[in-house]
Amino acid sequence: MDLIERRIVIGASWTHLLVRQLVRPLLGTRVTPNHLTTLRLVSGLAACACFSLGTGSGTGWGGAIWLISALLDRADGELARIGNMRSESGHRYDYYSDVLVNTIFFVAIGLGLRNSWLGIWSIPLGLLAGAALFFCMWWSEMLERHSGPNIRAYGGRWGFDPDDALMLMAPFAWLGWLTPILIGAAAVAPIVAVVTGMRLLRLRAA
Repeated sequence: MDLIERRIVIGASWTHLLVRQLVRPLLGTRVTPNHLTTLRLVSGLAACACFSLGTGSGTGWGGAIWLISALLDRADGELARIGNMRSESGHRYDYYSDVLVNTIFFVAIGLGLRNSWLGIWSIPLGLLAGAALFFCMWWSEMLERHSGPNIRAYGGRWGFDPDDALMLMAPFAWLGWLTPILIGAAAVAPIVAVVTGMRLLRLRAA
């Protein structure tokens, strides 16, 4: 495992390092990682509600709120790490919040694109992408729990974590690229889910 891969494994991607500096002032205060997770959950659902409107203003606000939510998704874990506040219950809360928000995101943009050239087909595409991402996240969590310490289901490169791609949804929304993003997710996410499921089955069999 090279140095960059190891940095990703232990949670030291460039976004982690950036957010770590932002949460340092919270050390010693009454703010806990669960507070940040709650803000991430609420803001993520609010962004999804904006995307589902299918309007220009909804997409604009959705992108802005989504970016904040994505940063909060990093912030809760970093505060727990540097503040020595990690717990199994906190991890579960963070994990279930991520699964819920990220799954609903694709369902929401599918609803929002119902008036695009995709027409009503955007809705089943959103459901397909959301369901596939749900299984990707669910099975990857199980895969990591059955693997050795500091092992990630999806590795990164050059200081970037695969989860960082979710932050790009904000600028993609502002640029009007949600339609190709939805189509690509509906095509690729099911394949990734199947591969992840097969990896989990092989690991359990071993």
